[in-house]
Amino acid sequence: MKLANRVQSLTPSTTLAITAKAKELKAQGLDIIGLGAGEPDYNTPQHIIDAAMQSMNEGQTKYTPSAGLPKLKAAIAAKLKRDQGLEYKPSEIIVGSGAKHALYTLFQAILDEEDEVIVPIPYWVSYPEQIKLAGGKPVYVVGSEENQYKITKEQLEESITDKTKAVIINSPSNPTGMLYSKDELEAIGKVCLDHDILIISDEIYEKLVYGTAKHISIAEISPELKKQTIIINGVSKSHSMTGWRIGYAAGDETVIKAMTNLASHSTSNPTTTAQYGAIAAYDGPQEPVEEMRQAFESRLDTIYGKLVDIPGVSCIKPQGAFYLFPNVKRAIELTGFSNVEEFTTALLEEAQVAVIPGSGFGAPDNIRLSYATSLDLLEAAVERIHTFVKAKMA
Repeated sequence: MKLANRVQSLTPSTTLAITAKAKELKAQGLDIIGLGAGEPDYNTPQHIIDAAMQSMNEGQTKYTPSAGLPKLKAAIAAKLKRDQGLEYKPSEIIVGSGAKHALYTLFQAILDEEDEVIVPIPYWVSYPEQIKLAGGKPVYVVGSEENQYKITKEQLEESITDKTKAVIINSPSNPTGMLYSKDELEAIGKVCLDHDILIISDEIYEKLVYGTAKHISIAEISPELKKQTIIINGVSKSHSMTGWRIGYAAGDETVIKAMTNLASHSTSNPTTTAQYGAIAAYDGPQEPVEEMRQAFESRLDTIYGKLVDIPGVSCIKPQGAFYLFPNVKRAIELTGFSNVEEFTTALLEEAQVAVIPGSGFGAPDNIRLSYATSLDLLEAAVERIHTFVKAKMA
């Protein structure tokens, strides 16, 4: 049987492929240190687990409204008011089966054939594929290393055509960990308002911000930008609930209604039990979120200096998320490899460290390392990379 063109053109997820390969080698008895997975290494806080179990015991195991439980939408609205000072009605919020699903549904709802979405490079691996699945066209704009991998208002302006429908802003960024400042967001926002371009603000790493950096949602800058923005967020990273699959979109009521109609014919509703867990996540104590954030920041501060000591490796210190995104172009040259794929494959097979090649994010001079693992393993992994590079240089 001939498969549909839309799936034949898909590029498999680099992160999931590397993670699966690392698990396979580990199952064979090899001492693999995996720095590929994009999920916290903490269990979901106990009060969330308890709330989900209680909901099941009370018989809350049936269908819910397609856009999510009213109580969860109220909890999300309260969170947006508390953290960003933003007011959203229930009709302006949809709960999805993860932030990834919310994004997928959004693209399906807003894009027609050949509509363009501006995607800054480096990008999260699923943005281009989801755009293409909706019949749209990703238009790539390179955020230079000199500008902390962020695009400028001038670059955005130059990329706009009569087919441009939206631009994606991911702050803090996966894979770079960089944040857009208020001034940068205001400048980008003005361009979007001038050209009537939808802003898709992916804020899934919002709670994981370090040092003096501060997360700002572009929607909170002005009422006009709030109307122009769809916020994408969820509990996966903030509350270590990746497997629960609860995310949301908040924004224009017409868009949210279209997404809800689409969801009613695809998923019916997000998993009921997981929604009750998410209610507890947003309405319950937030201390576990801060404890996890502090642990990630401590790991970053400890491991960063060791990483940039490796010959041929340079790295801008991340401001958020839990990834390091070093430039290894010189290290690849010094070790005699042709490209980042060869370098990372050898790193996995010989040094037994799994990292993600930056080519999966549109940045072939880089690799992505997750520090969402124990400090002992992080230090061991960086030491292995250092030894590997020095041995290959000899």
